[in-house]
Amino acid sequence: MTDVARIAGVSQSSVSLVLNAMSGSRISQETQTKVWEAAHKIGYKLPGVRHDPPSQVAVERDTIAFIVDEISTSPHPVVSLDGARDYAFEQGFLVSAHATRSNPDLEDAVLRAVLRDPTIIGVIYATIFTRRVHVPEPLKNIPTVLLNCYAEPRQHMAIVPGEVAGGFAATAHLTSLGHKRIGFINGEPWMDAAIDRLKGYKQALATADIAFDESLVRDGDWLPLRGYEAGLDLLSMPNPPTAIFCGNDLMAIGVMEAAAEKGLRVPEDLSVMGYDDQELARYTHPPLSTLVLPNYEMGQKASEMLIDMAVHHKKLRPMTVKVDGPLVVRTSTAKLSS
Repeated sequence: MTDVARIAGVSQSSVSLVLNAMSGSRISQETQTKVWEAAHKIGYKLPGVRHDPPSQVAVERDTIAFIVDEISTSPHPVVSLDGARDYAFEQGFLVSAHATRSNPDLEDAVLRAVLRDPTIIGVIYATIFTRRVHVPEPLKNIPTVLLNCYAEPRQHMAIVPGEVAGGFAATAHLTSLGHKRIGFINGEPWMDAAIDRLKGYKQALATADIAFDESLVRDGDWLPLRGYEAGLDLLSMPNPPTAIFCGNDLMAIGVMEAAAEKGLRVPEDLSVMGYDDQELARYTHPPLSTLVLPNYEMGQKASEMLIDMAVHHKKLRPMTVKVDGPLVVRTSTAKLSS
């Protein structure tokens, strides 16, 4: 408010009266206009309060609404938001984030607020894990890009991770090191990410002329304890795997604990491969080889596409774009020792 007052050349009390739309104040229309223009110039809005400026003040459309079902229980949507925000800001736009907690009433309230906000150019509609969604009806009236989710084909632009390619790249890294018995601890089998990573694992084995062995596959739950349990199970087999590919970094940490308990050294006796490249993957002992889940790049792409659609009026054919993540080789994987 102090900044608004300085820019508008009025007192802070006047700014408060104008922005709070206090009735009975004897403030000229000219002063009110100056205050609204100053507030809009620096992007100032009263917390929890929204008043439309006078009609004669031109409103700049400069904001992308990022609507996500969950943001606080996983680092992935936060990184996607970072990517969307950074790209948008480079292009002169801001991103406002709204977490709905999968609550239909909250989502409806967010959509109503977004649709009546004159500064919004469009919506990035995101989910915490990759899945099919039913796109809310109100979003048909505003440019929308789906992020980490998809709907009916050929109706919406959607950006998802290339999970089959990721599963392939992670497994191919292990086969290139000479491993032929490669265990796979997957995520929950009903999830799109788990289904596709398993496809990639099978394709990489086939490419290396290695027969798929179902006994080397375990379902997990993305958590370290399950990685530990499944790791112990695999390593207790009569002919145990020489490498284990895990559906995420957390389960890979559990596998490394299981290996230590069995008296095995990583990577001398067992190569361990993760997935996601979470921050902690750099600090395991040894540091974890992994496959990047490209959340940041996906967020950037979502902002780029939305700006192209809403601002540059490009006619983009609705499609699902898959973004691949790079392999990060650290020291938890090594050539198969004789």
